[in-house]
Amino acid sequence: MGNTSSMLTQYDIEEVQQHCNHTFSQQETVSLYQRFCQLDRNGCGFVPAEEFLSVPEFAVNPLSQRLLRMVDGLNFKEFVAFLSAFSPRAPLQHKIEFIFKVYDSDGNGKVTFSDMLDVLHDLTGQFVSEQQRKQVLTCVLEEAGYSKDSFLVLSDFVKILGNSDLKMEVEVPVD
Repeated sequence: MGNTSSMLTQYDIEEVQQHCNHTFSQQETVSLYQRFCQLDRNGCGFVPAEEFLSVPEFAVNPLSQRLLRMVDGLNFKEFVAFLSAFSPRAPLQHKIEFIFKVYDSDGNGKVTFSDMLDVLHDLTGQFVSEQQRKQVLTCVLEEAGYSKDSFLVLSDFVKILGNSDLKMEVEVPVD
């Protein structure tokens, strides 16, 4: 499994499925392996972040630069684990953990007002002013019982998003 020129064995498929809590079927896992091999152009068993930009859906994502930080140097098992957060079969907890990592750009386990503002800027671009973003974010935090001076940790995200109707289902192109 480390060398992409090798074939994926039944053991490899089952190991990846177990690692990702069976989010993908065996056939989906094989299709993802084929896609991984296409991205691993040098056959080293790891996909550099810039190769993900060759995927149109990834390249046009307003959060692509944040996501690139999360995908650089993934092996196949990590690649499937990364994509599993987008599956409709992924547990809500897994999706919330993924979202938290997107917001926690420095990886310190805390999300600040500034971190959230940066993500909002990435998502809204020039369509929403900085002042409007600050107002909306302040209001959302206050409604959830936090202030703009709060540091949110993963359990805060679970508390806030776990009570919402979070839908993070994206069709993952595997062919």
